Amino acid sequence: MSFADKITSLMARPNQQPGPADDQPWYFKYGVRFLGITGAFFCILFGLFNALSLLLLNVSCLIGGIIEILLGFLVMGLEAPCCFFCIDYVGQMADMVDARPMWNRAALYCVASLFPVIICFSLGSIFPCALVFATGVIYGMMSLGKKASAADMRQAAVNSGLAGGGTQGTTTNDRAGIINNAQPFSFTGAVGTDSNV
Repeated sequence: MSFADKITSLMARPNQQPGPADDQPWYFKYGVRFLGITGAFFCILFGLFNALSLLLLNVSCLIGGIIEILLGFLVMGLEAPCCFFCIDYVGQMADMVDARPMWNRAALYCVASLFPVIICFSLGSIFPCALVFATGVIYGMMSLGKKASAADMRQAAVNSGLAGGGTQGTTTNDRAGIINNAQPFSFTGAVGTDSNV
């Protein structure tokens, strides 16, 4: 059994249907999931730390810490629903989110990770929320899909006339001839003086 098969068997969910991430390499799929789980763990841990700032009468960090804890549980439930095996709804919610396009999850993670940082700007909220934000960014990149091969991109450039395959010097833009009609600049003197004198 190869290393990739071991990772796949550890991270796979039972009865999982193929989703939009199946065309991605295994290290992207499971690496982003590992990053999300790590970010969720630190969100819960540092969210508790921020919530304890109530002892210092810092109410904004208390609210930010509570939101950070909720964010951590949300990301942990979506990325590793096996941690909540006793709650049946979490598995159903994770399956529902897995069936959606990846950019939905990317937008959710990126937007939701901003709130704790805005409410309580501290290292305890920046670091874990940055991990969740990075998870969202990677999901966003994965939603764009695979890059085409160099031969496909070269062929597309030749077909569009950008790589020398098209006619040189002609443009289809109606405003492209404006520069050809420009008159040469001439010296008219300083502003406010009469140049005829």
